[in-house]
Amino acid sequence: MSALWWVRHGPTHARGFTGWRDLPADLSDRAALARLDAALPVAAPVVSSDLARAVATADALAATRPRLPHEPRLRELHFGSWEGRSFAAIEAEDPALLRAFLEQPGEVSPPGGESWNALEARVSAAADSLAARHDGGVLIVVAHHAVILTQLRRALGCSPARILGQRIDCLSISVTEYRNGRWTAGRINHHP
Repeated sequence: MSALWWVRHGPTHARGFTGWRDLPADLSDRAALARLDAALPVAAPVVSSDLARAVATADALAATRPRLPHEPRLRELHFGSWEGRSFAAIEAEDPALLRAFLEQPGEVSPPGGESWNALEARVSAAADSLAARHDGGVLIVVAHHAVILTQLRRALGCSPARILGQRIDCLSISVTEYRNGRWTAGRINHHP
């Protein structure tokens, strides 16, 4: 069995769609970071997406843990031309596309961006590779909202539309385990 302890990066306080925009995390809540650190497996290696908000969060948690190289396949969903724009602005411009993207996730993507299916394929390949390299072990993975949702969807076997309603708060823990050829979910959006 391999276990991936997914941690969502610290908050960015950004407005609008934030996918590949490389924004810093606000890690000023030292008490929250200390609680998170104490709740994570002590000797587990830490890996993160290559975006600054995930890197900084992972670095803060890796003080006493091995730090692995960044994994670019763990990047957040690419929102294309929607990056940095508000929900209201996109809804005013193309309400049908926005509605399809949110209500029927799959092949629908923002202009110049990435679909749910493409994101899940990318992240699943990374998760499978990480689990294989750390077979029988635990790995702390610092990533992003939609990235974590893809792996929970896979482990729970639910539809993308259903998992999009699941909260994944900043600095929360969600756990997936690979055993006997399948992924299962443990804790979801746990706040230490």
